[in-house]
Amino acid sequence: MNAPRPITLQDVARAAGVSTTTVSDALSGRGRLPAATRERVAAVARDLGYVANRSARNLRRGRTGAIGLYFPGRTIGLEYYMHLAIGAAEEALAHDLALTLIPATKDPGRAPSLHLDGVVVSDPVLGDPMLETLTGLRVPIVTCERDLTPGARHAGRVESDHAAATRTLLGHLSRHGGQIAMLCPGEETAFGLDIRTAYQRWCAETGRTPSVYDVPLVCEPQDVSRAVAEALRAPGGVEAIVSVPDGGANSAVQAAFQQGRHVPGDLRVASYVDSPSLRGLATPITAIDIAPREMGRRAARMLADLLTGAVAPGAVEVLPTRLMVRASTSPAG
Repeated sequence: MNAPRPITLQDVARAAGVSTTTVSDALSGRGRLPAATRERVAAVARDLGYVANRSARNLRRGRTGAIGLYFPGRTIGLEYYMHLAIGAAEEALAHDLALTLIPATKDPGRAPSLHLDGVVVSDPVLGDPMLETLTGLRVPIVTCERDLTPGARHAGRVESDHAAATRTLLGHLSRHGGQIAMLCPGEETAFGLDIRTAYQRWCAETGRTPSVYDVPLVCEPQDVSRAVAEALRAPGGVEAIVSVPDGGANSAVQAAFQQGRHVPGDLRVASYVDSPSLRGLATPITAIDIAPREMGRRAARMLADLLTGAVAPGAVEVLPTRLMVRASTSPAG
């Protein structure tokens, strides 16, 4: 049996007794049509089972129907970015947009042509040449966290209040006293800069000496082991460690054990970035839930709304965070 013929604009026009231009304007929201006409055409289209041709619609609008998602180099395997990508893909699909993952490249000048309606950039890294390439596309860009590039101006931004989240985590750890060390990425992303700054300000307010140990945004176990060993050798001792990068907290626990310290018996460990893997450990690790899936959803939704004009350029959304207290920061083992 032959498949049924798709319903066309012409079919809707004949059934509604109007022109195809009127149908097109009524269904797209364009033109100056009476509300009654729009409603009648929409009702006829629903009754006939008309489905708009996405390719034709995008062609009329001069669009591709695709948006991009760009991550910093080497982050694609981290749990945070995987969940962010899933959220962005889900929301893009809900807006009839295809999501294209844009890999980091060592030579952005030789990157293939990117035919996209807009781009989501997660955690812009200061000095990343790919940011200049993406800006050169002349399409709306929504960033997840601030772009620290001097003079950078993008269409929208979704961000977390890392200063407040850091203070909440430090307040929880300080209830049991002792020095708190911070294993933190550098200041090349707003993520690292905001957490580091919030920690230093909190130390100044509480009369503590800051103990910041540098680790990369994408850290290896040996990076964390080195930082933990250095923190535990510091004069005055350390009673708690916050590992900021995604995936670093479990390495911190293992490194502490190698140094003869046990979590939480004589050292408390927390992660700034929560993940399912932290909840399933023998000693679940306290963390901040910075909601990566929701971050991806909101960024893709904002970009979709910018493309339709539902949101004005310059939009900013702040994503709530939650402290997830677990056994790794209990006062006694």
